[in-house]
Amino acid sequence: MDHSAHDHQNHDKPSFAEASEGRHAGHHTEDFLRKFWVTLALTVPIFFYSEMAHMLFGLRGPEFTGWRYMLLVLGTFVFFYCGWVFIAGAYRELRARLPGMMTLIAIAIATAYAYSAVSILAGTGHDLLFELASLIAVMLLGHWIEMRAVQGAQGALKELAKLLPDTAEVIRDGKTALIPLSGLRSGDIVLIKPGAKVPADGVIVEGRSDLNEAIITGESKLVSKTIDSEVIAGSMNGDGSLKVKVTKIGEHTFLAGVMRLVADAQASKSRLQILSDRAAFYLTIIAISTGGITFVLWLLADAGMVFATERMVAVLVIACPHALGLAVPLVASISTTMAARNGLLIRQRLALEAARTVSVVLFDKTGTLTKGEFGVDTIVSAEGYTESNVLKFAASINSQSEHSLAKAIVAEANQRGIELLPISNFERIAGKGAKARVEGADVFVGSEALFDTDVRTADILALEKQGKTVVHIGRESQHIGSIALVDIIRPESREAITALKKLGVKVAMITGDSEDVAAWVAQDLGVDQYFARVLPHEKAEKVRLLQSQGQKVAMVGDGVNDAPALTQADLGIAIGAGTNVAIESAGIILVRSDPRDIPKIIRLSKLTYAKMIQNLFWATGYNVVALPLAAGVLYAQGIILQPALAAIFMSLSTVIVAINAVFLRRKTL
Repeated sequence: MDHSAHDHQNHDKPSFAEASEGRHAGHHTEDFLRKFWVTLALTVPIFFYSEMAHMLFGLRGPEFTGWRYMLLVLGTFVFFYCGWVFIAGAYRELRARLPGMMTLIAIAIATAYAYSAVSILAGTGHDLLFELASLIAVMLLGHWIEMRAVQGAQGALKELAKLLPDTAEVIRDGKTALIPLSGLRSGDIVLIKPGAKVPADGVIVEGRSDLNEAIITGESKLVSKTIDSEVIAGSMNGDGSLKVKVTKIGEHTFLAGVMRLVADAQASKSRLQILSDRAAFYLTIIAISTGGITFVLWLLADAGMVFATERMVAVLVIACPHALGLAVPLVASISTTMAARNGLLIRQRLALEAARTVSVVLFDKTGTLTKGEFGVDTIVSAEGYTESNVLKFAASINSQSEHSLAKAIVAEANQRGIELLPISNFERIAGKGAKARVEGADVFVGSEALFDTDVRTADILALEKQGKTVVHIGRESQHIGSIALVDIIRPESREAITALKKLGVKVAMITGDSEDVAAWVAQDLGVDQYFARVLPHEKAEKVRLLQSQGQKVAMVGDGVNDAPALTQADLGIAIGAGTNVAIESAGIILVRSDPRDIPKIIRLSKLTYAKMIQNLFWATGYNVVALPLAAGVLYAQGIILQPALAAIFMSLSTVIVAINAVFLRRKTL
């Protein structure tokens, strides 16, 4: 597979993964954990010589010649080996003119180290090496937790990539050869053995089997496939052996398209994320300014260099926008992954954010609420005949027809297990229908024009008034029955509409069909409002009409002639991601073409928004209390926040934010 699909990113809007990788460029997750253990080990001897150990526990390490220089060596190793990742990260932030979390941490540890080095070398007897080491240890642990969370949230693309096999068994020149996936060409015939994965999109040319298409449907129910059936790359073959003609490879496959959409969604930003990014930037500026002011004010108050430096370091640490930078994008990334696993492809995070405010869902009828194909609705039989008799005669004559109504009648007979009768002298009657010789009699199927008298009874007139297409059947000159056909309503449409109404969302329908058809479908499904006889170019006008009434509109369509309406709507949802849909017009694509997934979008949107707000509260709330304490406003009352404790509080808020975001995965849609 052409892995360019992985790299299709909107570089104007860096994704959460990219932002995280930018902070941690050149480092692996385990680097942070390894350096944390090293720092922790070196912090122990540094602690025994710290003022905190002496004041709190009365502990003091053995003093010997040069013991302060030993501490400086340990602190220097911690700073340059374990803490350099923060200095490098700050350099990248400043070079990009986006000072942030790394800048604050770098200033804090550089200040603590520089003061300690100068103090020890000058022989003043004060240092902040324990604060330095403990701060670096807590930060390393916090970043390791963050990167683990990010990796989990970014698992969607990796999981999708794993769905493809590494090789394909191709048949060329009558011989079977195992080749790398990159060697496949469109038109190749590949052999897919039982239990193997389909390597590329294609059409079955030989064999039959049941395939697991969970990557498309999200369900593990096996789908029966035979000759001319389409197969999707990544599907798992069942017990049968198949020969498949490859139709799409690389970035053109369905799976690659899904991966591009997931990547685009993770690259896009929600309004809350943009807000949190801006807040993090301003918090950085405030922290640096407050830290500097705190340092100067305590010096002017004759508190001494050590105390003033401690207060400045504590302010810088407590104000780190670590949790704030993680709060929204981690939730957004997890929700994007959840959506993909549920067959919902979020193309833009703004679309998912808009879903929670939707007040009306406008469905395009054909192909969305209905299957877009005719089916038998009602059979009316004349006296002396049964429904089966009427259907048997009609299906027997229509067995050779390609007309959509004829196919529907034949399909109904097959479904009921009715054996068709042999026919002869088949003849089409222009504008009226068809006739044939069946069981020694002339049988007619078509419109009422085939009969000399009006055959439409009260029951038949009622069916026609509902907008149903009625076909009449006659034997010799006698009317023996009629069959009403309709565009089949999806059984799942009723469930979808019921679920939407439970969420407090209204349902509207738009169709090019007649008033009668629209009214019948709307009444049958319980639709709140409908628009009939709407031409394709007029659909966007109906969306604007609803919006002018103060409604937030989600438009659901097949993405072809619905493109203007999908674009006009507050939320565009395209049904059928595997087809030629106008994906550019929709913010969300339903892989399964199942309207029951629309309530899931709204529920996911509300869950995501709630988690984002919770995380923003946790990420910023502690600053309101902790920042003044770090600056020392309650010093006169004996309440003070040491830099090491400030680091623990800051990291604790980050851990809370990460854990709260991960809880979103446990929610069911």
